[in-house]
Amino acid sequence: MTERIPPAIDAGLLSPVTVGYDELTADTRFAACLIAAEIGLARAWAEVGIAPLDAVDALEAAITGIPSGAAPGSESLTGASGSVDAGLELDLSRLIEDATAGGNPVIPLVGILRASVPEVARPWVHRGATSQDILDTALMLFAGDAATVLLARLDALDDALTEFAEAHRDEVAAARTLTQHAVPTTVGLRAANWTRGVRRAADRLADTVEQLPAQLGGAGGTLASFAEIGGADAAASLPAAYAELLGLAAPEAPWHTQRWPVTELGDALAQTVDALGKIAADVATLSRTELGELAEGAAGGSSAMPQKRNPAGSVLIRSAAIRAPHLAATLHTAAALSVDERPDGAWHAEWPTLRELLRLALGVAGNAGGLIDALTVDGEAVRENLALTGGLIVSERVNIELAPLLGAARVQELIAAAGAGEDLAALVRAEPGLEGIDPERLLDPARYTGLAGRLVDELAADPEPRTEENR
Repeated sequence: MTERIPPAIDAGLLSPVTVGYDELTADTRFAACLIAAEIGLARAWAEVGIAPLDAVDALEAAITGIPSGAAPGSESLTGASGSVDAGLELDLSRLIEDATAGGNPVIPLVGILRASVPEVARPWVHRGATSQDILDTALMLFAGDAATVLLARLDALDDALTEFAEAHRDEVAAARTLTQHAVPTTVGLRAANWTRGVRRAADRLADTVEQLPAQLGGAGGTLASFAEIGGADAAASLPAAYAELLGLAAPEAPWHTQRWPVTELGDALAQTVDALGKIAADVATLSRTELGELAEGAAGGSSAMPQKRNPAGSVLIRSAAIRAPHLAATLHTAAALSVDERPDGAWHAEWPTLRELLRLALGVAGNAGGLIDALTVDGEAVRENLALTGGLIVSERVNIELAPLLGAARVQELIAAAGAGEDLAALVRAEPGLEGIDPERLLDPARYTGLAGRLVDELAADPEPRTEENR
């Protein structure tokens, strides 16, 4: 594919979280998906017995340069392996410029394709379709390609997080609620909870990708053109044949203004970014100088303060986590304003929005992988922070065990005295009626982590399939 493209306005200079992860969402990828969708339609006409097979073969050969043609949606056609680079030489710069007049790139693309194929094949270019059929189908191909790579990255991240959680299974740390010490937890359980969030998001994304449908409805969503060309039976079977050729789900009906495929995908992507944003938020917080429990392996520096070790990876992930929910909201707004049988602007607003969500999710997953692979725990800082309150971190346990012996009011008095600076262990030791209580055992945070270890073990032993193949 010829790439005479105007200068990029966004190569990542102001979006460093996506740098190195943009190729899957490039214009060339989407153009390849548009072409795959057009070839797929012609071949679907042949599948239902209407288009002459030799005409469709000639069409595909002229566009791809492959004599007998690979099935649309395969590696030679779609973004999964690169742009169309044989046969048709598509001037992407011209396509971009010409797309403005009609409001979408399909209109000029059809003209380019018809001019590029033999005369016998021309009637089967874009046969019966409307621009939205091709663009929506290409959008699903485009999103599916990117999401497949994203899922693989999430699976690898799941493995890395699970390993991290197991390695720190019994490392006791202070749990914090509303910024304050609460009860003991473990570094491993915190990481296990991160993992469960990532796993849930990946499962939802995988389910959504499996349901991405092809689009085929004609000008007003009635399939009238297809019925006129091939008859009612052929028109009825055409969408499923089209979807199968492209590796997409067969649509129940045209979804020109029922935009659940876009909103559900957007929600799944936003949930993915949310899950990774939670990890980054915890790492950034726990790497603060005064806490120092975690550290990124390749911490960033400062232009003015050479002593700093900024959690740059977490910062980048959080920048995406702030943006993603609003992009998903834009998709829902567009869906709600999807009027008539083709919306005036709402449909168009989806395209860059969904692409940016895909781009952010890919960038976040890539950065999160590097973050977890090099994440380190400062065990001494964890222990020092855990001991800051002198046993008050287990005051819940103190109350549970001592209230039946002393009464709740007296226990609260002891805890209040410890909060004012007195030694809680000494107070327990000196309290009448508690001669059989071992203060060291009672106040040991490691003895009050509940099911933390089991929750980590259950994560590692989870039999649910996580590979793309099993999904």
